[in-house]
Amino acid sequence: MSELSHEPVLQQFPDVEWEEAVGALIVPAAKALEVAQWLRDHDTLALDYCSNVTGVDYLEREVKEKITNDDGQEETVTKTEPGRIDVVYHLYSMRNKTGPLVLKQRTDRDNAEAASLTPVWRSCELQEREIYDLFGVKFTGHPDLRRILMWDEFEGHPMRRDYEEPCDYEWEPTPHGEVLEKHKKGKVIA
Repeated sequence: MSELSHEPVLQQFPDVEWEEAVGALIVPAAKALEVAQWLRDHDTLALDYCSNVTGVDYLEREVKEKITNDDGQEETVTKTEPGRIDVVYHLYSMRNKTGPLVLKQRTDRDNAEAASLTPVWRSCELQEREIYDLFGVKFTGHPDLRRILMWDEFEGHPMRRDYEEPCDYEWEPTPHGEVLEKHKKGKVIA
């Protein structure tokens, strides 16, 4: 498959950014559905297939950056990057045999929310549910947003970098066998 240019997207949507380091479009959640529909329906791009959707969790961190100060001297400054979660979509055109074009929605870690792109690409449905389940990102407009891997009573989101595993590794939502016997006797790892 041949590479796609991101330039038409930037010309059409001025608030979309290009992240050169990873080769991805950063789309604000408020515009994500509109951009996705435009990418799918565009005559030349025709991005009719989303192959992969994933979440990436970034904790708050300090970054050192070299800048030139007012005196013209180079100095190193430390900046704090806030934590975030990126929802990453890999898009292809099956019709044109082109791709991928990588699209990201960036959200805060607290009250993480992104627009569901399932109405544009049906292949996003289960993958967005997985990101909801494992990272805690709420997808507005998703047709069936509920847990897909973890049971309903499970607390937390195990793919987040700050997730702490429970001290009771033997706990099961429906204990049976040896684990059930230990629970009855009150002998669980604490």
